[in-house]
Amino acid sequence: MADGLNKVILIGHLGADPVHRVTTGSKDVCDFRLATTESWRGDDGNRNQTTEWHRVVVWGRTAVIVKENLSKGSQVYVEGKLRTRKWTDNENRDRYTTEVIASKVLFLGGGKRGSGPDGFNADVPDESGGSSNSYSGGMEDDIPF
Repeated sequence: MADGLNKVILIGHLGADPVHRVTTGSKDVCDFRLATTESWRGDDGNRNQTTEWHRVVVWGRTAVIVKENLSKGSQVYVEGKLRTRKWTDNENRDRYTTEVIASKVLFLGGGKRGSGPDGFNADVPDESGGSSNSYSGGMEDDIPF
């Protein structure tokens, strides 16, 4: 029996263009901010809305593909796991950042290549480069909606 499950599924829009860099170990990494918005009607009948922001990180060849094909406003489906990192700021204070480490990215439209039903799927490797990428044109059948 597993000790736990760490899985995140998000659909949202990029809040800014993806940021790409190469690590000192020559690995490509790209991160982007993803906005997910939830709407509901309150007890008073008024429509309410809240937006959550998520930092998403992709590694390897997929990082390059994300950089080349997504831009601010692009809609994506992301699967991954949460990871919290601790770091020290310039004033020597401990800071924490929680990120989604993506294992799957599906471009839903609105990117640099345009929008439409021709989604682009990327099964992404983890930061160790342990798995291979697979890409396919068209929408995947396993999206849970």
